[in-house]
Amino acid sequence: MSTQQSAQVATVWPILIMALGTFVLGLTEFSSMSMLPLIAESYTVAPSQAGNVISAYAIGVVIGAPLFMLLTNKTNRRTALILFVAMMFIGNGLSAIASSLPELIAYRVLSGLPHGAYFGTALLIAASMAPKGKRASYMSKVFAGLTIATIVGVPMATLIGQSMSWRVCMAIVAVLSLVTLVLIYYLVPSCPVKNPSKLREEFSVLKNKLVWSISGIIFVGFGGVFCIYTYLADTIINVTETPVITISIAMMMFGVGTTIGNLVISKLADHAPISTTGMALLCSIGISVMYVFAAGNIWWLYITVFLLGASVGLAAVIQSMLLDVSPKGHAMIGALVQCAFNTANAIGPMVGGAMLASGASFNEVGYASAMLFFGGFIMWALSYMQMRNRDPIPATC
Repeated sequence: MSTQQSAQVATVWPILIMALGTFVLGLTEFSSMSMLPLIAESYTVAPSQAGNVISAYAIGVVIGAPLFMLLTNKTNRRTALILFVAMMFIGNGLSAIASSLPELIAYRVLSGLPHGAYFGTALLIAASMAPKGKRASYMSKVFAGLTIATIVGVPMATLIGQSMSWRVCMAIVAVLSLVTLVLIYYLVPSCPVKNPSKLREEFSVLKNKLVWSISGIIFVGFGGVFCIYTYLADTIINVTETPVITISIAMMMFGVGTTIGNLVISKLADHAPISTTGMALLCSIGISVMYVFAAGNIWWLYITVFLLGASVGLAAVIQSMLLDVSPKGHAMIGALVQCAFNTANAIGPMVGGAMLASGASFNEVGYASAMLFFGGFIMWALSYMQMRNRDPIPATC
């Protein structure tokens, strides 16, 4: 076995364990959406009030991502991961025993605080472990935990919540967080920050126009994913008019697409990240338009949703591109990416909702999604013009 092969084998367990952490985060974030009716019934409140639980988690992510990434920018990255997973354990454990809706909302903010910081730190560790030319694929393996959660974890959590209680699901997430903490402590190697940046250097990243144009691909373009995903169930009920069970199948198809897209796109991006991103965005525009017409047939809809999910595979690629153009400020980069995704998660449903309010049918949000992806492509074009003459910057731990 060559030295390079031995090094790759040594990284398998640490990568899998960090992926378990992203699985837990995907489980707690997405399963909450499917359990909103149960939460509303539990506290005898309207569904719109229960929806604040989702918003609370997103607020926690946006606050916690930059805050904790900056506070731990000189901390050993494994130690930082342990801290973040401990917060996941506490936040979800308290959520499971919340006695009122306001109390649950407060605990969901707490649960969301470590979300972005964990992702950012785990991806930086994966990047530091990767051999030359493999960084995007290594980062995608950590991100894969979240995509697998959308296929396996969320459907199982929904079933448990319906048959037992949403509180049991929160408790399971807490237990998995504790297991992840122990595994990180024993099996993830120490990763000291070799060249810690000062806070001034971290914030100087925000002066880089290229960082903003690349981040804009997420801020704008990824709103197209959430624009369709948010109203997928309504499309199936009101336009496709198939049994309710097909909603779960469609959600699973999205998760399968996300997982496969994450692996395939990252492999392509190892060799040509810029062109791969541009082509994926153009394909996503076509997929969004396809959604409008595919909604009349459930089988075509499954294919379209699968392809839409595959576009999420750009996530790790875009973060890798940001690391390339930023010699310093990697903590801020990790935070910025997480804030961008959560902003896109807000923009997409808002744009789709505005279109519905104007009289459009549910499947026609595909047009709004296409416009958002096109906006992301414009940001990519601006980035490409700036990046084509730049040399990659090696990643450091």
